[in-house]
Amino acid sequence: MEKQILDYVLVPVGLLAMVVYHTWLLHQIVRRPTRTIVGINAINRRFWVRAMMDDTSKNGVLAVQTLRNNIMASTLLASTAIMLSSLIAVLMTSRGSCDRPIGVVYGDKSELGFSIKFISILVCFLVAFLLNVQSIRYYSHASILINVPNYKKKMTSSFDEYNNENCVTPEYVGKTMNRGSYFWSLGLRAFYFSFPLFLWIFGPIPMFVGCLVMVFLLYFLDVTFASEEDGHRHRLKEDEEARLPPAIAHRRRRFATHSWPPKHFPLSS
Repeated sequence: MEKQILDYVLVPVGLLAMVVYHTWLLHQIVRRPTRTIVGINAINRRFWVRAMMDDTSKNGVLAVQTLRNNIMASTLLASTAIMLSSLIAVLMTSRGSCDRPIGVVYGDKSELGFSIKFISILVCFLVAFLLNVQSIRYYSHASILINVPNYKKKMTSSFDEYNNENCVTPEYVGKTMNRGSYFWSLGLRAFYFSFPLFLWIFGPIPMFVGCLVMVFLLYFLDVTFASEEDGHRHRLKEDEEARLPPAIAHRRRRFATHSWPPKHFPLSS
């Protein structure tokens, strides 16, 4: 019973740390998207879609190839998830003929405990599979929509009844592509959640340590520090220019815009 207390304490605390971190990350993505990798990628993805749709005849192949690469990545993760789900199901059904580990696991060693552990891992893989399938769905929609003739510019008069309300805009295609990326990211998160749950097979202590290490690593993967440093330098530069006389500040800005060295001063080889 004393060993089972570790499962009742460390496992919920480890899962709570993961949930709290992802709740904080979601808040940052919604409120301060430029501080997160997900937010910055979503913003630039919309710019990319608009650039592709400005000239579909020239950029159509590039757009479809890029979306096909994303579909292949989602397909790989979905195939891996369903394969691992099948493997976990086989391990659960054949567990009755296997002896339980005694010296390795420090915690709950009951059959019910091991069943809960395997079911938790199985749920993570099934959720990852479903999320990646949804990602493939949205990427497939975006691969067609992104090649629609330049919204309202190249439509004939026979499509006038659809141009006003139902025309495909870069904003709509960008949202569709971002949704596919969000589902892909959530599918990856489901894989991330499965790692601590896999360590739970060896006891609650490895699982708890795995949760803390995962949160620590994800923080450096999800948060961007360059934008904060650039923004801080930009604010310092603006404050410094605000304290300067207008003539000197204008001269500094004008000097900064000129390229150096000038074209008529070639660099020595």
